[in-house]
Amino acid sequence: MLAATTIAQIYKARWQVELFFKWIKQNLKIKSFLGTSKNAVLSQIWVAMIYTLLLAYLKAQSKFDGSILCLSRKIIESLFFRDHLIDILGLSPKKPPDLSCFSQISFC
Repeated sequence: MLAATTIAQIYKARWQVELFFKWIKQNLKIKSFLGTSKNAVLSQIWVAMIYTLLLAYLKAQSKFDGSILCLSRKIIESLFFRDHLIDILGLSPKKPPDLSCFSQISFC
């Protein structure tokens, strides 16, 4: 039989683990783990944390107004197009198209 204080400490430690995994699922967008081994879980958490930190760094460097989730969606959308991410985030001014090769037709 365990003492009441021991059971309370175990429950408190378990609750901290639950809060940690809730934070991971909400902030790192991990819905389920791909593996069950310790190495698989840790690797997936590290990759998600690195991705989130890279997004935060890119957001700070680009002065992007949206949230990190919006930035992540923009990056995912940019994978389907041949645009540079720098152009999508508006880091470089868009150059007007070069129309010098076209000549105007005059109807006078």
